[in-house]
Amino acid sequence: MLHLRMVVPTKLTEQVMGSLAGNASVTNLVLWPGVALKPPGDLLSCDVAREDGSAVLAELRALGVDRSGSIAVEMLDASLSDAADAAERAAEGSPGNAVVWEEVETQTSESSELNASYLTFLVLATLIAAIGILTDSVVLIIGAMVVGPEFGPLAGLCVATIQRRWALAVRSFVALAVGFPVAVALTWLSVLALRSWGSTPATLARSQTLFISHPDAYSGIIALLAGVAGMLSLSTAKSGALIGVLISVTTVPAAANMAVAAAYGDMPELRGAALQLAVNLGCVVGAGIATLGSQRVLWALRVRRRERLKAASPRP
Repeated sequence: MLHLRMVVPTKLTEQVMGSLAGNASVTNLVLWPGVALKPPGDLLSCDVAREDGSAVLAELRALGVDRSGSIAVEMLDASLSDAADAAERAAEGSPGNAVVWEEVETQTSESSELNASYLTFLVLATLIAAIGILTDSVVLIIGAMVVGPEFGPLAGLCVATIQRRWALAVRSFVALAVGFPVAVALTWLSVLALRSWGSTPATLARSQTLFISHPDAYSGIIALLAGVAGMLSLSTAKSGALIGVLISVTTVPAAANMAVAAAYGDMPELRGAALQLAVNLGCVVGAGIATLGSQRVLWALRVRRRERLKAASPRP
């Protein structure tokens, strides 16, 4: 269930109440007249089945509540009442499959911005991966994948493409286009410094981490599958699955391998790592766009079906 808290201008309250009260998937509807101060108006709250969350929010936004008032959305971990159970039964579909598009947009907008925190995590992840390459340690490579924040901008690109939010697309692209070169450059300098101190092997003897710079057909397949899984985990609030995605695609390790190869002057290794990075980024974005696009089509069909049923139902 989702919990909605709305500040509604008094002139819109009757329309909003009518829209919510007439929806079988809405329950626990409460009105506090005139208590809102900034912005001024009435305070409303309700619970809505997650399956109908985006549809209800779309109706509220069509009435102008988001422009002249405000709408806050919270996820309820548990709702113990017969009324809530009835609301979920009235909503079409399964809560586990439901996509709340406003939630997806908010999550990706927050995680796709180029800022100090994003750059710090990306640089740290790339440095960890570089040490994993130098020591031929798969454990460190996996750790670097988990630390890397690059999935946020990748998801932002996918959402921006489907929603045609070009400002988000530009912001996500800038985070990737600036973040990776900065991380590679700082890691390259760090590896050079370690080499000058004699803290690195003279030559790279790698058996466990050689896959990072040798992409093959499986690299693309894994990235495609990870893109699908990542978008599904993001859109359906399955955060546990997202961890699996983060440790399955070698984006950060490939960037680290580019830095290490450059420090050692190994151009074939550098080209292989760059190709691995490009394949992974491209396949994740492509699969993510296809996944979100399919979900969007299914959601649109459901909204149209709901509107037809609503128009066909007898009015009081």
